[in-house]
Amino acid sequence: MPAQRRSPPQRPPAAAGGAFPGLLPWPQVDFAKFGPVERKDLSRIKKISGANLHRNWVVIPHVTNHDDADITDLEAFRVQLNKENEKSGIKVTMLAFMIKAAVAALKKFPEFNASADGDALVLKNYFHIGFAADTPNGLVVPVIKDADRKGIFDISQEMSALAKKARDGKLGPADMSGGCFSISSLGGIGGRYFTPIINAPEVAIMGVCRSTIEPRWDGKQFAPRLILPLSLSWDHRVIDGAAAARFNVYFASLLADFRRIAL
Repeated sequence: MPAQRRSPPQRPPAAAGGAFPGLLPWPQVDFAKFGPVERKDLSRIKKISGANLHRNWVVIPHVTNHDDADITDLEAFRVQLNKENEKSGIKVTMLAFMIKAAVAALKKFPEFNASADGDALVLKNYFHIGFAADTPNGLVVPVIKDADRKGIFDISQEMSALAKKARDGKLGPADMSGGCFSISSLGGIGGRYFTPIINAPEVAIMGVCRSTIEPRWDGKQFAPRLILPLSLSWDHRVIDGAAAARFNVYFASLLADFRRIAL
């Protein structure tokens, strides 16, 4: 008998929502069979950001470096500034200092202030820093334009105004465009480290969690220090591990001794 020709194996259908061919379809489950349920539509912000986050996570080869910054002296300086300027109505946050530190780090490591464009790298000579703002409808990323030309009080005031616009749902596209580098801060919520997703077409993002008092050896004894956890995610197509480690170390050194900004 002639040999029968075997048909090639059939790949499973692609999952809904733009998944890669060859993946199993997304499970279709009648959850009501197992207990009471409630269906709630995603907010407009979550629908838009979800699609962007999915693309960024799938397309960008993420790597995350973790480090710690000693912000004991900087926090004392921040508290002092707010006491001296309490009548101005402007409250300086640690995030304002981190934005200035990001500018200095981007100047020292210009490949972080870049975007991939095919086989080329677009190096930017401007410094627009995005910061993640939590709103009732989801996360948005307003951008502080020309942060290199603004002082701590200017940045704090602008951040406060943009965060209010975000909470009120009044942010426009211009408020969220043009970013070079983003900072995602979980503030006092908690946690230690995490893996922030890069905000394309940027090539890196800094994540920070809640600072804690920890004993650190000063050469003679253990002393209580305020430590801020850092999580730097970077695009491995553009940046290598050594550069990422140096960026994180430099960023932490600026927060440890903010006088280095002037160097």
